[in-house]
Amino acid sequence: MSNQRTIFWLRLATLVALCLPAADLAWRWYTGDLEPRAVTLATHITGDWAVVFLLVSLALTPARAVFDWSPLIHIRRRVGVAAALYAVAHLLIYVLDQKWNLVVVATEIVKRFYLTIGFVALLALVALAITSTNGWQKRLKRNWKRLHWLVYPAVTLALLHFFIQSKVNIGEAAFAAGLFAWLMLWRVLPPKIRTGFAGLFLLAAGATLVTVVFEASWYGLVNKIDPLRVLAANLDPELVPRPAQKVLAVSLLVIVLAALRRGLASASRLWTQRYIRRTIPTS
Repeated sequence: MSNQRTIFWLRLATLVALCLPAADLAWRWYTGDLEPRAVTLATHITGDWAVVFLLVSLALTPARAVFDWSPLIHIRRRVGVAAALYAVAHLLIYVLDQKWNLVVVATEIVKRFYLTIGFVALLALVALAITSTNGWQKRLKRNWKRLHWLVYPAVTLALLHFFIQSKVNIGEAAFAAGLFAWLMLWRVLPPKIRTGFAGLFLLAAGATLVTVVFEASWYGLVNKIDPLRVLAANLDPELVPRPAQKVLAVSLLVIVLAALRRGLASASRLWTQRYIRRTIPTS
């Protein structure tokens, strides 16, 4: 299959995948599956998917390098735009929950810190989505890259919003934060080692450790729970899987997939060389 054909089908599959959560949510809402807290659940679901797609958009650059598959870069823009759209839906459903009273909504955003930072993250994501086009890239020139560095503080604020609204059970938020740590650590590693197996194992250990620190620190500072209890929980087989363990599992999965990808590529090159030797005369 040609590269252009591959990109076409990849973009189409990505578009379908990005629409599926919204379609599933709409169907569940229509059939009453979200009752009796339909609006609250829809608010949480759209927020969760916004975070998921934000992390996926940040993961595409490392995935392109680690798996050596350039077509992935062609779907990064639409995944980022989808994250912004789900974040907008997250806000709109919250406004619906407030019976479209914009005064109440604005007051709540100003009064409640987690809503304030969530709204700031939303504004940043909308700005990035609007300026993601080729036209804006030409208009802004060098400033375009500077503007799109806002994605990192935006994700940080979105994750903090996720932590605060999760209240007591921060497992999913800690898992998301651990994945974000992996993505950021990959970007600060020297280019020579971040695609090699040594670098990937280093990332697995680093991201897992950071996740444990995130979880223990949050429970210690916010919930006044002894951090040592959280550390011990990560070693208790009855409490599997913990956020750090899930981050480690994802990190190891990346290593396995990278090994398979490189193994298949090596096997393909070897087969091609042997085929050429057998079919093309040497003299």
